[in-house]
Amino acid sequence: MSLEAELAAEIHACAAGGAVPDFAAWSARIFRHQYEHNAPYRAFCDRRGVTPSTVARWQDVPAVPTAAFRWADLACGPPEAVFRTSGTSDAERRGRHLVPHLELYRASALAGFAAHLLPDEARVACVFLLPAPETRPDSSLVRMCDWIGERFGTRTDWLVGPAGLDLPCLCERLAALEATGEAVFVAGPTAGFARFFETGRTFRLGPGSRVMDTGGQKGMTRPLSRAGFLRSCWTALGIPGYLCINEYGMTELCSQRWDSALRDRFAGRSLAPRRLVSSPWLRTRVLDPDNLAEVADGTTGLLCHHDLANAGSVGVVLTDDLGRTIGEDGIEISGRVAGAMPRGCGMLLAALG
Repeated sequence: MSLEAELAAEIHACAAGGAVPDFAAWSARIFRHQYEHNAPYRAFCDRRGVTPSTVARWQDVPAVPTAAFRWADLACGPPEAVFRTSGTSDAERRGRHLVPHLELYRASALAGFAAHLLPDEARVACVFLLPAPETRPDSSLVRMCDWIGERFGTRTDWLVGPAGLDLPCLCERLAALEATGEAVFVAGPTAGFARFFETGRTFRLGPGSRVMDTGGQKGMTRPLSRAGFLRSCWTALGIPGYLCINEYGMTELCSQRWDSALRDRFAGRSLAPRRLVSSPWLRTRVLDPDNLAEVADGTTGLLCHHDLANAGSVGVVLTDDLGRTIGEDGIEISGRVAGAMPRGCGMLLAALG
């Protein structure tokens, strides 16, 4: 059994109520695996003087900036799938995440989704404000939603075609589902929901219906606050705020963070602050943009993700997202770095080259 298959099996067992993977032990194993099998990453680590024998803590495993995925194929073997970034930050050179063991991504994504969006184990009719999988095989979000529909959906509709979001078809589908009274799961980019809200159409979807929106203001014609988004979900869909969950993910990661509201409610923590929480195989540190030192709790800095599910590529990814820690298990996103690349990221990219 490969290392990736072994970890996928542990994640499946954890999702079924088994033991949580030992993060530190897996981090060390994964770093050694990536150092041995990912040539660009090994060269990067060697330039920084870091090897598996010199790393004592999971926090010391070298991070690669997201920009590196635009310039190097960072994989430990032949890919089963290649996911590409949207190209909004660099249209001429999109980032590529090569995933050698697709089942590991599937295990991580579905376990996180079930824990944070289906703690009641509901079955739902899936309405995706996304293109169909056969038209976007390089989208990690579409692939994840396809798995969600297969595993948890009673039926699945994809509402984005060559001309974009098909609003008439979406409204027709929502009206039909409203008439049945069944629980509906509506998911897609936040900007897609904003376009639907602008139609002024209103529905009252069945009890237990829920929303998953991905991303913040990207692609939106005008700003929409989080509070405004939640109000619109209630007004337009009849879905209360605690059933509206924001998903924070990125092409370069195989794990996600999820709004804590629904899971907190089922755990009797309804008064806990909304925050982005994760599965136990993803941890996030907040770093100073200049020197990449870890900042104090609650201080804003660059988000650096340690994702065990990235075992087949690079396990530690430094983003240009700004955020801070919330409580013991969550983070809050405050935006992205504007203008020039932070000095810390620039130094890492220089080492990669």
